[in-house]
Amino acid sequence: MMTMGELPLDQVRTLLAVVDEGTFDAAAAALHVTPSAVSQRVKALEQRTGRVLLLRTKPVRPTESGRVVVRLARQLTRLERDAYAELGLSGAGAGEPTRVSVAVNADSLATWFLAALTRVPEEPALTFELRREDEDHTAALLREGLVMAAVTSSRDAVPGCSVRALGRMRYLPVANPEFAARRLRGAALVEALAAAPVVAFDRRDDFQDGFVRRLGGPGAAGGRRHFVPTSEGFVEAVAAGLGWGMVPEAQAEPLLRVGRLAELAPDSWVDVPLYWQQWKLDSPALAAVAEAVVSAAAEALR
Repeated sequence: MMTMGELPLDQVRTLLAVVDEGTFDAAAAALHVTPSAVSQRVKALEQRTGRVLLLRTKPVRPTESGRVVVRLARQLTRLERDAYAELGLSGAGAGEPTRVSVAVNADSLATWFLAALTRVPEEPALTFELRREDEDHTAALLREGLVMAAVTSSRDAVPGCSVRALGRMRYLPVANPEFAARRLRGAALVEALAAAPVVAFDRRDDFQDGFVRRLGGPGAAGGRRHFVPTSEGFVEAVAAGLGWGMVPEAQAEPLLRVGRLAELAPDSWVDVPLYWQQWKLDSPALAAVAEAVVSAAAEALR
C-alpha cells in the first residue's frame, strides 16, 4: 500500500499549481519551469497514484482522486507557511500575508460575515479569498480542497474537517406592500403565493417553493419567476415589487420599519441553521478566523 510519504512534494505542488492556474502553460510560468516539466510531473504523480488526477479541459479540472491530492497540497502549503512564520525563518511565502480561503453564502456575506472578519487580529497578517456559494453547496468546495473553511448548512463534517454550530438565520416571507395588496388579496395565502410572481436567487434556489410547500401548497412555480443572483439585489427586487421572496430578517427589518416591505405571514418564517466547517489543521491563522466568525455569529444569528 502506498503511503503519503511516497508522494513527492514537487509533484503534489505542481498539480496544485495546474488546478489553480487553469492550464499547464500558466502553471509553468507560475513555477518558473517549462510546460514540459509540469506535464512530466503530473504524469509521474498519476503513475505513482495509479489514478487519473486531472481532466485535460480548459481550464483543467481535478478528478475525484485529484481533489484529494489538491486538498493535501493546500494543507501542506498552509502548514509550511505557519511553520516558517512561527520560526521566523525565510522561505516559501515568507514575508507575505497568509491567505485564508473561505466559502460563504451570499446572505451571510451581505449581513454579518464581513464584520466578523474585522475581528481577526492584525497579526499575523492575513488576506481573505471568499468564495460565494449557496449554504447547501459550500461544503462541496471544502470537499474539493478549494477552500480551507466554509459557512454551511450541513452539520455533517466533511472528511478531515471539524464542525461548530454558528446559529440560525431567520428568513421572512415579504413583499412590497402595493404588490401584496394587488397580487395577494382575495385568496388563501398559500394559493396566492403559489400563483404570484416570485423572486429567486438563481435556478438552483427553491427556498420560496419550499416555504409554499410548508404551508401546504404545490410550490411557487405557478407565477413568473425572476432570478436576481446577489443578496442585496434580491432584497431590492422584492422591495421594488417584482415579486415576493424570503428575505433574511436582518435585511428585512429596516425595510419593514419604513414601509417598503410588508410581512406576508407574520407567524410563519424559516430558520436555517448555519455551521462553520474547517480543515483539522493546527494553524494559528485558521484558528484566529474561526474564533472571530464564531464570536460574531453568536451576536448576529439566533
